[in-house]
Amino acid sequence: MMRLVVEADGGSRGNPGPAGYGAVVLDPATGETLAERAEYIGIATNNVAEYRGLIAGLTAVRELAPDAEVTVRMDSKLVVEQMSGRWKIKHPDMKPLAAEAARVLSPARVTYEWMPRERNKHADRLANEAMDAGGRGEQWSPSASSAALDTSAARALATPPPAGPPGDAAAGAAAA
Repeated sequence: MMRLVVEADGGSRGNPGPAGYGAVVLDPATGETLAERAEYIGIATNNVAEYRGLIAGLTAVRELAPDAEVTVRMDSKLVVEQMSGRWKIKHPDMKPLAAEAARVLSPARVTYEWMPRERNKHADRLANEAMDAGGRGEQWSPSASSAALDTSAARALATPPPAGPPGDAAAGAAAA
């Protein structure tokens, strides 16, 4: 079975404020970037942008390898804990986003791991590029991206140790 890694991030400049997300799909064995997604989403909260990044990353996996086992790594403790089922989703704006994320791929094939922000630079850079493009009245374009990691850096990030307990998406927000 193919294994893939999604690293996703979202942000807003103000909360709410101009917002965007970035997501990257990686081969965990080589660190190779298989897909990048980013988008300016207008005025939104940071948490909405984080969830939109997750959805974009999972959708990219579905397009590449719909039967893959996926590890999602995010620096959003909120999204990781909610999608893993350890924290309840209370905010009404988050519930439909979590449900949408759970529908993209079978929750039984997705696990969630928190990682420190400094390790999420690729997705963070994509989110910032999307917000910058939005500020210029444009949409993000992969050809204008400076987010691609060099091969040695990508390889070093390919299989980091888990940063916390693995999440069981089938028991978490995915079951909501």
